[in-house]
Amino acid sequence: MGAMPFSELFKGRKAADGGDGSRLSAFAAADKLSIVEQLEETGVISFWASDASGGLKYLSPAIENELGDNAARLAGQPVQKVFVPLADDSESRSLGLKLGTRKSFTGVVVKLEARGIDLVLRLSGRPAFDAEGEFLGFRGSAADITEEFRSEEEANRLAKYDSLTGLSNRHRMEQRIDATLHAFRNAERSAALMMLDLDRFKQVNDTLGHAAGDQLLQQVAERLRGALAGRGEIARLGGDEFQVLIPDMDDRGELGEIAKKIIAMLSQPYSVEEGRATIGCSVGIAIAPYDGIERDDLCRAADLALYASKNGGRGQFRFYAADLEHEANLRKRMEDDLAQAIEEGHFTLEYQPVVELASNRVVALEAQFCWQDDERGRVPAETFLPIAEGSRLIIPVGEWGLRKALEDAKRWPDALRLVMTVSPVQFEAIGFAELIESALEESGIDPARLELQLPETVLLGDAAKVEKVLAALFKLGVRLTLDRFGTGLSSISYLRRAPLNTLKIGANFFEPMLGNELGDMEMVRAVVALADAMGMETAASGVHAMALMRELKDIGIDQVQGFVFAEALPGEAVDQEIASGDWHIAPSEAGSQRANRRTVFRRVGLIHEDYYYEVTLRNLSRTGAMIQGLEDVPTGTNFVLDFGGGQLAVCTVKRSMDDTQGLEFESELVDDGAGGLCTRHRVSPYELASAGVPLQALPGGSSGRVLGVSPAGGFAQFKLSANAPAQGGGPQAS
Repeated sequence: MGAMPFSELFKGRKAADGGDGSRLSAFAAADKLSIVEQLEETGVISFWASDASGGLKYLSPAIENELGDNAARLAGQPVQKVFVPLADDSESRSLGLKLGTRKSFTGVVVKLEARGIDLVLRLSGRPAFDAEGEFLGFRGSAADITEEFRSEEEANRLAKYDSLTGLSNRHRMEQRIDATLHAFRNAERSAALMMLDLDRFKQVNDTLGHAAGDQLLQQVAERLRGALAGRGEIARLGGDEFQVLIPDMDDRGELGEIAKKIIAMLSQPYSVEEGRATIGCSVGIAIAPYDGIERDDLCRAADLALYASKNGGRGQFRFYAADLEHEANLRKRMEDDLAQAIEEGHFTLEYQPVVELASNRVVALEAQFCWQDDERGRVPAETFLPIAEGSRLIIPVGEWGLRKALEDAKRWPDALRLVMTVSPVQFEAIGFAELIESALEESGIDPARLELQLPETVLLGDAAKVEKVLAALFKLGVRLTLDRFGTGLSSISYLRRAPLNTLKIGANFFEPMLGNELGDMEMVRAVVALADAMGMETAASGVHAMALMRELKDIGIDQVQGFVFAEALPGEAVDQEIASGDWHIAPSEAGSQRANRRTVFRRVGLIHEDYYYEVTLRNLSRTGAMIQGLEDVPTGTNFVLDFGGGQLAVCTVKRSMDDTQGLEFESELVDDGAGGLCTRHRVSPYELASAGVPLQALPGGSSGRVLGVSPAGGFAQFKLSANAPAQGGGPQAS
């Protein structure tokens, strides 16, 4: 663009004005140009010009100086390639059109397209013509607004993004959710919303300070970005609450894996200036349009799921389900009843044998809580213990169980150990080690006969406190087992420092995997090798099949418990077994029928051709189920099992006896985050809406009936048995 003077640039224009001083004396015109050129040199005002073909012909010296070596490269380049509009308004969007049609424009914000240069201009221009009306190019002004624009951009960024983590803030996320749901509703697409809450974050702030808490939150944001890998929008809503929006996702199997990955990554230790910190994470998941089609509904559903996951023991994920609406009230009632049950002594203990694989000899008994409630009947431990833990009632329940079990163990042979599971709430309670010491002294049994089973989450507490308690327990002489090892939370280096006797593998290792129906045996081998290297024993729980037991024996697992040997036994039965002599248990094939199956009794829907039946679901696994209620159903019959809430599973009858059928699913069920199972996908509400059901009414309800399937009637193919539930109640969503 060079040294062309301002006066030369506008010679054509002067000619059009006459050039003879008729409008302005020659001296006055030159003086005027001199003044303008002085202002231009100082940068107070800048000018640009293009030639007739649209190439950049001139830029004021102040801008040329800013461009440096880039100035020569830009000379002659098309104006629309040099000046790139930044603002999202009609004037900016039409800059190319204005240049092409030779129309004037004003106030267009542009960025100069030059390497390493940050220069933002407010551009105006108008076409220039000579006396004959021939187009000469554009002439215009440019104001440098770089600092003003960047300041405004930063203010906008701060208004939309969290200043600490750089993630979206609540306001931006609300806009993103609204826009996504609106667009996806029109296109009949799905989206998943995750609510995340950090567990034990307050403890970090209280012990290490708010600066450490801020550093930890920044690291949490980085880990979330890594876990999502650009697949969704992440927001920090404030404090330790985060939100994730994942478009085009309704696969609950995949969402569950993402949630597990997030929980595992966020639960790894953090290094901050003030020391080492460890937290956890709970996740609630809702999916549009199944769980809501408006932001408020979807956020509320995700919130309810998060609340359920936190109350379920933390470090978990939960999907939204219609029954969560009532869970809070039911939970509060159960808390009240639990407190009363403690006072009135409604708890008992049962003991599951732990068997040495090499000899089939019972070497230990694991105490398991039982609650016999007047209204509920026998309440499973997996139902009430999470509630007891969330309300801290686990502390008095646990103390009662410890003293009762030690009292029972006094009647056992000295070689038989007592195994007690300890929750993180118990472990972190003030005076836990002192309680163990007091209970041992009161019972008078050898401390080496007491084995405390600690979940991996215990290691995630304050490092100094954890080591102090572990050291005190080690000094007492009790055995320590790390329960459900291998969930990805504990550090191998920490295992080397902790005084542990046994690594125990949980049933999660034995869920069927692709290519290995027994589960992750390679990982089991790795755990056995690790334990051997550290001088520890290995144990496995949840072993319910002979084939699995034989595989574990070959791998080198020391001890096993599960249905393949025995279920939990009442104290009286334990006394009888002990009285009969040396206690050995031969493994039984009967256990194979219990493998990975969950016993349930609830109403579900069953669809066959044009008929809808209601039957009883007796048990459930990932690959199949047992139902009761239809008579004389031939093997090979195809059904659709309706779990409710849009969950339909295509299945085939593999076994049939009287009014009971064994079903095999076409597609495996997936983990629902609450210890149960659910279908990977649900029937699309958009498909249901096409059948005439209002979209707002779709979450929950009996999908089979919505699909227009007729209830069973006089001409149904199969006859209902006496064990079938009363028809018309509809399935209950799981």
